[in-house]
This record gives sequence, structure tokens and C-alpha cells, in this order.
Amino acid sequence: MEQNEDAIDLSKLFRIMAARWKVMTTLVFVCTAVAVMIAFVLPKEYESTTLVQTRNSSKIDVSGAAAAMAMLGVGSGSVSSPTMNYIELMKTRTVLEPIIDSMSFEDGKKPDAKAFAKNYLDIKNTKGTNLIEVTARGKNPEEAQMISQAVVDNFLLMQTDMNQETQSLLVKFLDKRIAESKQESEEAEQKLAAFSKEHKIYSPDEQVKAAIEQLAVFDKAISEAEVQQKSAQAEFDAAEAKLSEQKMRSRAYNISDNTVVQKIRDQIVAKQVELVGLEQRYTDKHPDVQKAKSELQQLQGSLNAEVAASVDSNAATLNPTQSELLKRYALAAVKASVAEAEASELKELRSKKEKNIGDMPNDVLEYMALERDVKIKGEVYLNLVKQSEQSKIQEAMDSMDIQIVDPANLPDVDKPVAPRKKLITAIGFVIGVLLSMGYGLFMYRRTA
Repeated sequence: MEQNEDAIDLSKLFRIMAARWKVMTTLVFVCTAVAVMIAFVLPKEYESTTLVQTRNSSKIDVSGAAAAMAMLGVGSGSVSSPTMNYIELMKTRTVLEPIIDSMSFEDGKKPDAKAFAKNYLDIKNTKGTNLIEVTARGKNPEEAQMISQAVVDNFLLMQTDMNQETQSLLVKFLDKRIAESKQESEEAEQKLAAFSKEHKIYSPDEQVKAAIEQLAVFDKAISEAEVQQKSAQAEFDAAEAKLSEQKMRSRAYNISDNTVVQKIRDQIVAKQVELVGLEQRYTDKHPDVQKAKSELQQLQGSLNAEVAASVDSNAATLNPTQSELLKRYALAAVKASVAEAEASELKELRSKKEKNIGDMPNDVLEYMALERDVKIKGEVYLNLVKQSEQSKIQEAMDSMDIQIVDPANLPDVDKPVAPRKKLITAIGFVIGVLLSMGYGLFMYRRTA
């Protein structure tokens, strides 16, 4: 009996609906009309898109080396994509607040950067490419175009300021090292000139020349190691200064105790010493020399990858800018450590080599030592000057990390993206149909 009571007599229902077709038609018409009114009353929205291309300018080479280290299970961190970093940086207060300040809002209350990015922006990366689409929404075509273009312009300005500030700080520290090296080089030249004048020695004999040639390879390698150490120390000081500005505890990310880093560092030092020995016997084009240089480059890549992985594993909660600073800080520290170890090892080997020619006259040996000191310090000074010039060039290049492919377009005033009138009208029609059916069921229950 209960089943019979719950069953609906469709023929009766249709008769009731047919008898009241005017009411049901009115419901459908009213709902559809309201939807049409809403579609025309809602404010229009327009979209403008700017397409940009990123350039991988990461200072740490982790491309192939990182993959190899990951396969070996070394390091637990992951290298973040520069493109994704840029997308997040485009949503920062530094980029968005100038745009928010230039706009007027209906309620008079300005949104914060997070809310503005959510409501007005759609920034996405085309998968598998280094392209970024910056799509902005606005009340009119001009506002949408302004927001899209301003996001990219403000980001480029921020990147330029950050890169120039970092590079300028590096150049400042390099200039300090250059001044010190220049003074040391001049003092060494003065000592040599004074000794030469006092002992009447102006040119060593053929035997001393041969000894100098044998030690020339060591001198060159030592000078290069000292340049690397001074340059790395300048990078380290610059990164540490930037971290101090952000009140970050850089010492907490010291990876000097990392056993993998220590092992790779020792391998680099050993390979550098081996390369110096080969360069004493062969030219640069010899297969053994080329092989040793290739292996040394691979070890350096592995060291870079391990440093980056170690920093990422300890800095997962930091923003991309802070993470990049920590990588520069850690890599500079490791580079300085490697260069110091190389210089120490090479100086020790050079000292042993000098003992083999200890039977030469003391005055000649001292002259040789002073002349070598002048040569090393002069090369250090010149190479530091070159490094400073390269940093200034890099400062200009770093401002071109992003290039605009397609500037922000001006949307057609007759083609807003919202409101979607046809969709809203269709929804109103469907609601009207549902209400009319509900009305029919209600009348059916009343007559049951």
C-alpha cells in the first residue's frame, strides 16, 4: 500500500501541468528573464595576455650533474625550476603593490598582493617550455592591458635591481681584493729590484732559467688557485652580506661537514695536482692532459650538484630568492675551500721541487724566489682585474633573464570574457524548468 501511495501517476501529472501551463510557462519565462537581466547587469571583464621567455641564468650548473648524483642517491634536495621561481616572484608585493596603488576599487578597500593575484591574474607556464603567460583581468580593455604589462615590467625592474645589487656588491669586494693584490705585487717588485741592485744580479744563468721553467707550471697553477680563492671569497662575502640584510642565519647552512662534498673536494685537489704533473711533461693538446681536464671538469660539476642538493634539502621552506642566495653562499664557501687546498698542496710540491736544486748559489736561489713571487702576484692581480670586468659584464647580462615575446594585447571592447551571457541565460532557463516541474509536483500532491 505504501508503494502504491508513493508511486506517481504520470498521466495525471501531465494533465495537471497541461491545465496550468500558463503558470509553468510564466515561471520559466521569469527565471530566464531574470538570468538575462543579471547577465547584462554584471560588470564586464576583459583579459589581456603577455607572453615572456625565460633564460636559464643560474650560477650553479646542476643540469647533467644533478641527474647523475640523483641516480647515485647522493643528496636529498631537488633543484627548483627558474621558470617556476619567476612565476612565484611575479606574485610578490614588490611587483603587485605599485599596480594596486594605481587602481581604484569599487568598495574603496585595496586588496593585498595575494588576493589581487588570485582575483586579477592567471600566470602559468607552458609545460615543457620556458615560456610564461601572464593573463590579467580588468573592468575594461585598457585596465586589463595595463595590469598584464605592468606585472612583467615591474618584475623586470625588480630582477634588474636585485641582480645589479648583488653583482655590484661582488664587484665591490673584488675591487678590495684587487687593491690588496696590486699592493702585494708592487711590494714584491720593489723587493726584487732592491735585491738585484744590492747583489748585482740582473738575470739568472741558464741553469736557473731551466729550474724556473720547471717550476713555471706550479707557479701558474698556484696563481690560478689563489685567484679562484680570492674570487670565491668575494662571492662568499657578497652572498653573506645579502643574507645578513634578510636576517637569515647563513651559518646554519654550512655544508663543510658533508662527507660527499669533502670526498669530491679531495678528488678535485688530487686531479689538479695530477694535471700539473702532466703539464710539466706534455703540451695542452696531449690526450692525457685533455683527459685530466675533462675529469676535473666533471668533478667540479658533481661538486656543484652536491652543494645545490645539500642547500635545497635544508632550505625547502625558503622563497626562491633566499634559496638562490644560499646556493651562492654555499658554493662560494666550497670553492674557496677547494682553491685553498689546491694552493696548499701545490706549494708543498713546489717546495720539494726546490730542494732538488738546493746546490745553487744562495743569492741566485733567493733571486729566483723573489722573481717567482713577483710573477705569481702579478698574475693574481691581472686575473682579478679580468674577473672584475667579467662581473660587470655579467651585471648587464643578468638584467635580461626574461624577454618579452608578445606584449600585452588590447582586448576587443565587444568581446569581454565575462559575464558569459549565453551560459547565464541557459542556467536561468534550466532553473525555470526545474521550478515549473516542482510546481507541477506540488499541485499533484495537493490533488492526490
